Amino acid sequence: MIYSVVIPMYNEKAIAESCVSELSDKLEEAALAFSFEYEIIVSDDGSTDGSGDIVRDYAAKNPLDHGKIRVITADRNRGKGSAVRLGMLEAAGDYILFTDSDLAYGVDSCVDMLRQISDTKGDVLIGSRARHKEGYAGYTFIRKLASKVYMSLLAVSAGFSYSDSQCGIKVFKKSAAHKVFSMCEVDGWAFDFEALLIAEKAGFKIEEYPVKIINHRESKIRLVRDSLKMMRDISHIKKRISKLSI
Repeated sequence: MIYSVVIPMYNEKAIAESCVSELSDKLEEAALAFSFEYEIIVSDDGSTDGSGDIVRDYAAKNPLDHGKIRVITADRNRGKGSAVRLGMLEAAGDYILFTDSDLAYGVDSCVDMLRQISDTKGDVLIGSRARHKEGYAGYTFIRKLASKVYMSLLAVSAGFSYSDSQCGIKVFKKSAAHKVFSMCEVDGWAFDFEALLIAEKAGFKIEEYPVKIINHRESKIRLVRDSLKMMRDISHIKKRISKLSI
């Protein structure tokens, strides 16, 4: 069994090394206990601060017993959706997880979700803060409001039934990941919604997993501007996917 973990990264010089160090330490421990191999793929979205080089240097100086660390670099900054898509299509694991470079949901959740989806033979497992009793603990008012507003927009405008499409940790079975992300086009924040709609239309089984945010950072989402943009993206995504032959 091979697990892949994709980390989209853009100008994260301050946390690039700690991200791969903490994640690889946990995966090494789990790989020894549960007998699997793994890869960490840092998808560098055209960083200008040397984030990718920091990860490469760390990987060269810290060989792993059960896994490897790779960096793939985009020719220019395109957005989180593009970085995730690039990493998911590059990944070779039987199950492929993506999460943010700040490891917002902790490294334990990465291992737990990978093991759960491989044990249940599901297709897609998405993290949900709404399913966890402390999922939004520690959120600022504005960040919690941004999340609730977006989910309300999805429910009203798109008929979206999942509790937390924007949670930044998700796992796909390899066949599902490669089929779904080969059809994705959105480079920005709405990429999660696009990927899940395609997965749903393709008939993949989607389940939710309760997660709690561990590491808090200031949100990069601007509530009014990004909510309006997401509404436009949702309309475009729905129209495009409705015409797809899957």
